Amino acid sequence: AVSAVVAALRNPRSVRWRDAIQMAEEAGVNALPIVALIGFLMGVILAFQSAVAMRQFGAEIYVADLVGLAMTRELGPLMTAILLAGRSGAAFAAEIGTMKVNDEVNALSTMGLDPVRFLVVPRVLAAVAMTPLLSVFAVLIGLFGGAMVMQLFDVPFYTYYLEVVNRVKLNDLMSGLFKSVVFGILVAGIGCLRGLQTRTGAAAVGLSATSAVVTGIVLIVAVDGIFAVVFYYLDI
Repeated sequence: AVSAVVAALRNPRSVRWRDAIQMAEEAGVNALPIVALIGFLMGVILAFQSAVAMRQFGAEIYVADLVGLAMTRELGPLMTAILLAGRSGAAFAAEIGTMKVNDEVNALSTMGLDPVRFLVVPRVLAAVAMTPLLSVFAVLIGLFGGAMVMQLFDVPFYTYYLEVVNRVKLNDLMSGLFKSVVFGILVAGIGCLRGLQTRTGAAAVGLSATSAVVTGIVLIVAVDGIFAVVFYYLDI
């Protein structure tokens, strides 16, 4: 799958862009409501719990730093990837798994067509494109939720905004975006892999979808932990 994606990037004309755009709409645009809801709630919860503790020391303003860094570096990309694993990863596995059970994948191979190029590449490209965008959207919504909570603690919106802008640096944004790209590859790659591994039987497609979600979430959390350690030692 990785070699097929690299080959597609070298030769963009070989990519089924119409399929990739359709997958991007399904995986990205249609996921905006749930990403917005969870992102907003994460920002509200994080800001409220932090502000209650910080208020004892008169340091409510530093809640903006905490929310900004947490959403940008960790919670935004991680939450978005987990949502996509449960939504798009399962959908990819179910779609390809159904085709596998119905021998449509074998039919592509019989006709001399590469199933990976036709089925996997568009989904991987769509996930790689949409996951960072959804992560940025989740971060912005989470910051907005935090700002609303801070109004209750007498921290003006503009003061909150300035604190976030001064604290969140470019490397924080880039590290979050980089992780989002990797998470997108994991979500789509695992979903497609489980779909292609689907066996025959009535329950096979459901098992593939479940396996895609579980494997995807476990790997996403594990890779995020690795990134945290690596970024710490690289001082990023």
